[in-house]
Amino acid sequence: MTVIQRNLATDEISAAPQGERAWHAVSVDEALAFQQSGATGLSEEQARDRLARFGPNLLPPTKRRGALLRFFAQFHDVMIYVLIGAGAVTALLGHWLDALVILAVVMVNAVIGFVQEGKAENALNAIRNMLAPKASIIRQGQRRTVPGSELVPGDIVLFEAGARVPADLRLTEASSLRIEEAVLTGESVAVEKSTLAVGKTVALGDRSSMAFSGTLVSYGQGKGVVVATGADTEIGRISSMLAEVTTLQTPLTRQMGVFARWLTGSVLGIAVLVLMFGLLVRDYSFSEIFIAVVGLTVAAIPEGLPAILTITLAIGVQGMARRNAIVRRLPAIETLGSVSVICSDKTGTLTRNEMAVVSIATARHRFTVSGAGYAPHGEFASEGQAVEAGNHPVLREIARAGLLCNDASLNQLNDRWTIEGDPMEGALVALAGKAGLDENTETSALPRSDVIPFDARHRFMAVLLHSPGGEGVIYVKGAPERMLQMCGQQRGSNGDELLDTDYWQSQVEEIAARGQRVLAIAVKATGRPHPALSVDDVESGLTMLGLFGLIDPPRAEAIAAVAECRSAGIDVKMITGDHAGTARAIARQLGLENPDAVLTGHAIDTLDDETLRRRVQDTAVFARTSPEHKLRLVMALQASGEVVAMTGDGVNDAPALKRADVGIAMGRNGSEAAKEAAEMVLADDNFATIAEAVRTGRTVYDNLKKAILFILPTNGGEALVMMAAILLGSTLPITPVQILWVNMVTAVTLALAFAFEPAEPDIMRRPPRAAGEAILSGFLIWRVGFVSTLFLGVLSGMFALVQAQGANVEEARTIVVNTLVVLEIFYLFSVRYLKAPSITWHGIVGTPAVLIAVGAVSALQIAFTYAPFMRTFFDTRPLSFAQGAQIIAAGVVVLLILEIEKRIYAAMTRRHQQ
Repeated sequence: MTVIQRNLATDEISAAPQGERAWHAVSVDEALAFQQSGATGLSEEQARDRLARFGPNLLPPTKRRGALLRFFAQFHDVMIYVLIGAGAVTALLGHWLDALVILAVVMVNAVIGFVQEGKAENALNAIRNMLAPKASIIRQGQRRTVPGSELVPGDIVLFEAGARVPADLRLTEASSLRIEEAVLTGESVAVEKSTLAVGKTVALGDRSSMAFSGTLVSYGQGKGVVVATGADTEIGRISSMLAEVTTLQTPLTRQMGVFARWLTGSVLGIAVLVLMFGLLVRDYSFSEIFIAVVGLTVAAIPEGLPAILTITLAIGVQGMARRNAIVRRLPAIETLGSVSVICSDKTGTLTRNEMAVVSIATARHRFTVSGAGYAPHGEFASEGQAVEAGNHPVLREIARAGLLCNDASLNQLNDRWTIEGDPMEGALVALAGKAGLDENTETSALPRSDVIPFDARHRFMAVLLHSPGGEGVIYVKGAPERMLQMCGQQRGSNGDELLDTDYWQSQVEEIAARGQRVLAIAVKATGRPHPALSVDDVESGLTMLGLFGLIDPPRAEAIAAVAECRSAGIDVKMITGDHAGTARAIARQLGLENPDAVLTGHAIDTLDDETLRRRVQDTAVFARTSPEHKLRLVMALQASGEVVAMTGDGVNDAPALKRADVGIAMGRNGSEAAKEAAEMVLADDNFATIAEAVRTGRTVYDNLKKAILFILPTNGGEALVMMAAILLGSTLPITPVQILWVNMVTAVTLALAFAFEPAEPDIMRRPPRAAGEAILSGFLIWRVGFVSTLFLGVLSGMFALVQAQGANVEEARTIVVNTLVVLEIFYLFSVRYLKAPSITWHGIVGTPAVLIAVGAVSALQIAFTYAPFMRTFFDTRPLSFAQGAQIIAAGVVVLLILEIEKRIYAAMTRRHQQ
């Protein structure tokens, strides 16, 4: 105690690491006294002072590679190694200009990768900030939600099942509290927690009076005082010893890495054979044939492809973030393009998550309730006539019970009422206000003594209250089916009477049929002081007070998104814990396919896996389900070959989110456990955002495919031109350094434009792509061969034609280089639409990125052709207007041929599908 008193006397809070003080061994009162805190928490002034003193509650940033290391890492690629080797040998042979150009290409590629990697790291850091957890705290006696980074020692933090502990806490309250501490201790079983101090020397896993930052609350509720933040927490101490490196690698980029190594090996093998052929058959000098082979090698190797893939993926991630879909794991981008089924929660995702009590059923009456949102203003009516809540004692008692069996609170911000806590409980608080009940008055008259928090396993919440005279009362609210099992009586106008189960069941069905969520509430008097509350206390002997009907209307944008998903060949299935009637009514409003086919959780339990696999295909609505049912549904759909996206928000949803092909967590109301298990987080909890994410995922995949479809044929055409000239023993139509120039300028302009391509008009009218579809499809292989051969014919023909027209070799090569670039420009417009015609006004005009790319490469080519210093490097010659027109005409002819080929291929595909 002397240490505590000394600190209090100086009004100082020590900044010593948590590990240097045994908080688990001191009492609750001592911990609060040392932190100069209490039940009302800190004042705003104290919080500001401590935030300035201790800093934000953030872990130290992970160690990043320095700029120099990041730059040199750009050279760590097999294709770059080949270019560097070719440049070195070229320099040894005395061809310094050629070696300089090769080095320039390598450096440009490295700079692009270096800049983009920095942008990608910044984007990921921004995403981490967007996912920063919130904390529910008490400051100046008011409950509020603040960013976890703003927590300071002395703050009073409240938490419940599904939450991640935001800082190291000395527990001050613990109700049925269990916390998973595997992240710290490796122990997979959740640890029971209490407020009692433990021995000073006990191991970390035995400090039951503590809740540690980063651990997950698996059950119950708790409250604690912050004793350590940031790097001073236990997880901060561990984090400081680790350095995590985030790698932008996906199955696609790994597949392309393998392809790059295979392609490089093949190109080198062919290069060796061509080198031997030139030396032994064509009798070239080694220097001459080697430079030609270098040209062949650099022509065939798509050295810009890795950078294009990474940039396209990174732009896709940033685009999704702008649409409130935060991608935590990049493979989700690829998978989204092939999603065939979306399994969505109802509440808050398909609906607005602004619930209101709109109907009440008692043993003798049915009431309707008016009002908007969470505002505590509205009226009651029965059989069309307005009524006063004060004239109906049972109605008023139901409103009081809903207010007291509750953990939510209402806040007014300007003219808008918002809630802290569960939306359903917020609706009950608003109902009490409509009934004329004051929250402070009621909670003072019947303060809470104990609570059994709601849990999916027992499906109810119970509170124990005591009046100042010591009389105890228990209020219980929960699922009607469960509550009817626990009740023996019902509250009538003239007192308690025997429970009429059939009546209540009919009321449940009638309310649910109107699309309302049904909640039952009951009471039990203890008649004497009751020390604590257990499940056994409420398993029987309750008196049913009545039923609440709550409505959460569908989002207008969700209705449109469901229609869009159905047109895209994606089945939307709604999985909810609500009653079957509620789910059916909402499904009809959303426009789900076959909304009347509802499968309940009880029915799922009776089905074996094979039967469930068959039933799940024709069912769009699953009601009264648990998180365990979600997992079975995902597995059943996957067993039928479906690619499943699953939404979830609770800690128990984590297994289903992990099992799904794309797990989607709710960013606003989702638990930290769900966010950790998911590949994607919805910042706005809106189903329409999922549809937008699917659109973006399909667009990213399309753009990757277009970039590959652009780069491989153009490089293949260049390589065939070089190989044909060497094998025929004729003059090279293009020199190695000129090929390097073309690859450099087109890779950083034309190919990069595909990363910014918008979605094609029919992208959400296509069926999902097959999950196992290879990026190098039969169409792509055909197109690479066809376009490469077409380029070979046009470039070789142009070289022969202009020489026949009197051009010298240097002039002819300048024409071939410009023809090659023009062919790539026209081919770019053809590839922009894989299936639709490209010769349309929109196709010709293109997007801003395409126009900028074409403008940039055109400017570079003008400089290449007419700038005097370019002649020194590339041996170019200026061209006449007629020669320029001839080059453009070649591009137009190629575009027309490609459009004809596109139509023929499409017709053959349709005939094959029929």
